[in-house]
Amino acid sequence: MHLAVYLPLLLPLLAAPGARWLDDRLHPRPAALLLAGGALVLAAGSTTVLGLLALAGLVRVPAVARLAELSPAVLQRDDPASVSVAVVAALLLPVVVVAGSRFVYRRVRAVCEAVLEAACFPGQDPLVVLEEPAADAFAMPGLPGRIVVSTGMLASLDAAEREVLLAHERAHLRGHHYLYTAAVQLAVTLNPLLRPLAERVAYTLERWADEAAAEATGDRRRVAVTVGKAALAAKNSGGRRRLPAAALGLLGRSPRRGTPGPVPRRVAALLAPPPKGGGWRGAAATACVAAAALCTADAVQDLHEVVRRAAGG
Repeated sequence: MHLAVYLPLLLPLLAAPGARWLDDRLHPRPAALLLAGGALVLAAGSTTVLGLLALAGLVRVPAVARLAELSPAVLQRDDPASVSVAVVAALLLPVVVVAGSRFVYRRVRAVCEAVLEAACFPGQDPLVVLEEPAADAFAMPGLPGRIVVSTGMLASLDAAEREVLLAHERAHLRGHHYLYTAAVQLAVTLNPLLRPLAERVAYTLERWADEAAAEATGDRRRVAVTVGKAALAAKNSGGRRRLPAAALGLLGRSPRRGTPGPVPRRVAALLAPPPKGGGWRGAAATACVAAAALCTADAVQDLHEVVRRAAGG
């Protein structure tokens, strides 16, 4: 295999600076698509490369080479991957596969539970009002999807701000944003180097819903005020405690301890003109993701050729 096989393992290191480069300058919709899709491609590429390196090391074990009728001399000559690298890859691969499988199982179960919970609400009205003093609001996937709002949140907003809140949550349901969240979290599970993308995608999805609410109501300032008022109401009333795993809330997930969270950035973005341009940044990021995919495909083809030559084909 060529040394380019290592590129898919190194490109995720560019994920954090690349995401910062995109999410405030590109419109949230293409930014979310690019960040979540890119994370999945990078994670799939690095996992595939781990598998290739492990397989390349396995076939160089004399007993395995004899069993597969492969030439050890050809494998030694044509495969630049060292045995130590192959051993590390072989140790990491099962950990990655098990962690990814566990995540998929848990996420599918969480989505099914959310869909079931949404179906258990009476009627077909997507709006569900809970008699709770704590200010809270979130969108749950389902058939139909539900917008759950507490009476505490409704009491903290005026009529126009409630329309903003509903427009925001409808955007989450219409855009199937829970799938983006699941995709990037799966990518992070497969490759922890992509962890910064999870927060970026979460922020970008909230920005996407904010921009949708601004388009629906025609008042960006009103949306900014609503986001700020909802954040204060939730903080003062102790809300945001029962957000289901597959749901997306108006205020996003709880920020890390000691950080202000994404709300101030969202308010600042709404008080500025709508994002335009940034196309060349998106094209550059797409090129990096495409390079990782091409390197992975080339590594697969290269290992196939090495094994074919070793088999005398």
